[in-house]
Amino acid sequence: MNLALKDTLHAPTRFALTALGVAFLVMAVIGMTGLYRGIVEDALLILDRIDADLWVVQGERAGPFAEGSAVAADMDRRVEGVPGVADVRRFTQFSQQFSFAGTSRRATVTGVDVPRDDGHWLPLAEGRWLSGSRYEAVADASTGLVIGDQVPLARDTYTVVGLTRHMVDSAGDGLLFVGINDASVIAQRRTSEEIHLARAARNGAVVVTADASSVAQESKIAAVLVRLDPAADASHVIAAMQRWGDVRVMTTGEQRDLMLNARLWKLRLQILTFTGLILIITAIVVSLIVYTMTIEKRHEIALLKLIGARENVVIGLIGQQAALIGIAGYVLAIGLSWLIFPLFPRRVVMLPSDLAQIALALALVCAAAAWVGIARASRVGAREVLS
Repeated sequence: MNLALKDTLHAPTRFALTALGVAFLVMAVIGMTGLYRGIVEDALLILDRIDADLWVVQGERAGPFAEGSAVAADMDRRVEGVPGVADVRRFTQFSQQFSFAGTSRRATVTGVDVPRDDGHWLPLAEGRWLSGSRYEAVADASTGLVIGDQVPLARDTYTVVGLTRHMVDSAGDGLLFVGINDASVIAQRRTSEEIHLARAARNGAVVVTADASSVAQESKIAAVLVRLDPAADASHVIAAMQRWGDVRVMTTGEQRDLMLNARLWKLRLQILTFTGLILIITAIVVSLIVYTMTIEKRHEIALLKLIGARENVVIGLIGQQAALIGIAGYVLAIGLSWLIFPLFPRRVVMLPSDLAQIALALALVCAAAAWVGIARASRVGAREVLS
């Protein structure tokens, strides 16, 4: 007869509530870990999918994903002439607030160099890719747009011709893909008064200061993407372009490293800290539960010792009960996670490796809780059966 199972079935409501409490704590751990994985995956979507070997960005800058970057509008022509370069594409990205259907919405406008960029790296859920015509857009479904919608951006109206799924930036805003020329127009949107003031200031400026940039201020090209010939030496290509002095050339790996270890570093530390705190709380709660259950069974434990039961019987009773609580809590946590997390505004990614590590952590927590209960049970004497 399994004493742990017998005791559990004797008070099923208490066991169910205990397992549910542990499940919510474990679900919080899964959610924190999955939220971090989702943020990282969203932040690296463009870098991982856009199929670029090198990123040519503004000199002494870290690129469009880490800080502001602007290169000359004709930079792609200069890069094309470097030996070892197979093809180049211009790229820009910026946040945009716009009104649609009477509501204010937000998207991250991503300018792609159509027709050089054929969109093969972008998974389309519906519709088609940009054809090269002006005033077309491909939107992520998270923006709330559908195919055929007419979206006012700057002073023009764009038609949504395609939809993607789960294409968002690190802030969770849906991506809105337009041609690079359209993106430049959208980024340069200004009121009539601003244009008049800028013209007046330009006509009155006769001195060029030492801090003036060599890049025209109206240039909104953030980077030039480079694909190398298979036989090209990347270090030689990078060195050739770095000698120009006004650009910085970075590999995709360097851009990933900057995103993870610079822009997302504090977020990573914060989430890991909260995850550790929740695990500590889970350990304390499970330990208190097992300890309380052990105290409540002092009479039964004393009776077992009185009739000559070995110490292993008591250890097995407490250890198996802690294991049942952990297993039931973990299974419930997985089920609740699959039901609840898809409703979250940010994507929660549950990787099998993360779930396995959380299961291992919960097993260690239950083992520690069982040790607390066993330590208390070992102090129960056979005489206490008379109390």
